[in-house]
Amino acid sequence: MAAHMRSVLCLLSRGHGGFVSRSCRTVTVTPSRFVRGLRRKPVNVLFPDEELDTKKNKKPPPPPSSSSSSSGGGHQFKVHSEHVSVKDMTDKPAHVSVSQDPLDGLHFETSSPGDKRLARLASVARSRTFREQQNKILLEGRRLICDALDAGANPQMFFFSSVDRLRELPVDKLRRATLVKVKFEDIKIWSDLVTPQGVIAIFSRPDPSRLKFVNTGHSVPLTLICDNVRDPGNLGTMLRCAAAAGCHSVLLSKGCVDAWEPKVLRAAMGAHFRLPIYTSLDWTNIEDHLPKPVSVHVADSSSVPDAHRQTHEPQDHVSHKPKAGDHGWVSTRRSLRDVSYEEHDSDSDSDSEDEGLSLPRLDTRLYHETWAQRATALVIGGETHGLSVESVQLAEQTGGHRLFIPVVPGVDSLNSAMAASVLLFEGRKQLLKLRQTSGREWKSKAEAKSR
Repeated sequence: MAAHMRSVLCLLSRGHGGFVSRSCRTVTVTPSRFVRGLRRKPVNVLFPDEELDTKKNKKPPPPPSSSSSSSGGGHQFKVHSEHVSVKDMTDKPAHVSVSQDPLDGLHFETSSPGDKRLARLASVARSRTFREQQNKILLEGRRLICDALDAGANPQMFFFSSVDRLRELPVDKLRRATLVKVKFEDIKIWSDLVTPQGVIAIFSRPDPSRLKFVNTGHSVPLTLICDNVRDPGNLGTMLRCAAAAGCHSVLLSKGCVDAWEPKVLRAAMGAHFRLPIYTSLDWTNIEDHLPKPVSVHVADSSSVPDAHRQTHEPQDHVSHKPKAGDHGWVSTRRSLRDVSYEEHDSDSDSDSEDEGLSLPRLDTRLYHETWAQRATALVIGGETHGLSVESVQLAEQTGGHRLFIPVVPGVDSLNSAMAASVLLFEGRKQLLKLRQTSGREWKSKAEAKSR
């Protein structure tokens, strides 16, 4: 009877795993083992033993053109086919897959966050040394990228968040570049914009002599020279004003901020691809880029004309030597005008700072007076370092002037970008008027000869 009851308890314990008595040791071992297994592997797919053995011995399935006999086999076949396409069918890293867009058969790659190519965006955007050594620039946004492609710039790589972003670009010019689709969150990480547009491109650093510029027929013989302009926003605004005023070219001296910095590109609004911009030039090379003959003028807010000074300065005004920051957009050095005519005492110390310093003499003119009567170049100094001595010497050699923009007394002078816009459009107005006048004179002389 006892043996019979023991067998009944064992059967009940096997049927209901929850009712386990301590007296039956054989029953308590089995359910606890299954509980441990489920806790360790909560999600698992178990196959029959014979099916597992056959799958271990099988080779990877053929390409996805063939069909599977069963639904379960087809699902497993799909997983293996994707694995082969990544590692065996392409030479790309394992985290990249190649896809084909229905838009004219355009091929692109789908990248995961592990793609190291995304780190290039930060290097190109933040390092001037990297841009110059690798000869690359970074452009962001549909409009700026389209301007670069229309001008003939050479694209290398595009990062985009959706195929719709590619449709907004000229598709025929995208075949030369590598297209990589990334998540929009990754673009937000590497973008400098608050609201990114979802497309970033890396281009080869453009050569101004090889780009194709539009609206060259509206340009005038006016060149902008930026001298030690180190603020990205000011430089970008100057480039935009130069393009709007129809300048022939822009020359940047050594010491200026990089023209291809992202902040400069955003402020310029595509001006880089509307007129030639030559960067990192010394003054010898600047002279070589100027037409012959040419008149070079410098913008100097400290060079107040005598008539204007007598009208606006109070009688009890006491002259003092300018100090850093007095002249805003032009000069934070000592006033070149005051130093030019300063008489040094012969008994002064021979080691004095200004001894032997000979600065050129330049006449000062108001901005609305006549100063652009032939091919003209305008020099704008930075707000930190101001005009260089070389720029004033070049103006003297070419018969140029100091240009002054008067402002209401008690108001600080204009910054360099605003002063450049005023002077550039005034120069354009005078050059267009000169062109019209010379054209009428030429027509009148031709008519007189015909008579």
